[in-house]
Amino acid sequence: MSNMLDTLFLDAPASAGHPLPPALEPDQNCLAMVFDQMSHGVVVISPHRRIFHANKAAHEAFDSHGVLYVHLSELRTLSPIDGKTLQTALTKASAGLRSLVKLSGSGMDLTLSVVPLLRPAAEHGQTNPEGVCDRIALFFERSAICDTGMFIFFARSQGLTPTEEQVLTFLCRSMSTPDIATELKIAVSTVRSHVRSLCIKTGSKGSRELVNRVATLPPVGVTPRAKIH
Repeated sequence: MSNMLDTLFLDAPASAGHPLPPALEPDQNCLAMVFDQMSHGVVVISPHRRIFHANKAAHEAFDSHGVLYVHLSELRTLSPIDGKTLQTALTKASAGLRSLVKLSGSGMDLTLSVVPLLRPAAEHGQTNPEGVCDRIALFFERSAICDTGMFIFFARSQGLTPTEEQVLTFLCRSMSTPDIATELKIAVSTVRSHVRSLCIKTGSKGSRELVNRVATLPPVGVTPRAKIH
């Protein structure tokens, strides 16, 4: 994992020109573990698509989206058109510019945020041209508001019943009250009763505020060993 994630901190200003204290020095293993807990994919690559790190969610996206894949430590696209789109974004990122791109290989869509990281310091006597970023982060879109470990934590911590959790899931998918009633095979009035209960339990003023609270939860994914209280 050498030279994988340390560039996130290189070139960061140190207080009064002094190096960071030992407690703040980057720990590559810790950063990799943090990335692996995120509910959406994160990949650190070079402008030429060499992969330095890909978290677990990214690998899952490679398998499920049918848009990107890995070959010989290089990130590739199934569609040539997507390849050109991605390479254009990477070229911009190497010059310090961010991009938001949408890839649509195999009929499936995947939105990526392409973010240049800090320019690394000289390594092994070689200098990097001024302004060129050779570490670029790709942040994948979240699959859904309610498909995160934090959604489950939120539901359990608020004391929601299984039915209330289902209703909240449908609300986060922008389903209407009649549609939720049809999906759950219950009366519309029952759905409204569940929504009122949800708002009371979560301290929300309405369904819109409730969904906003879920949407802004930390992007932590599901882990098999995690305990949910």
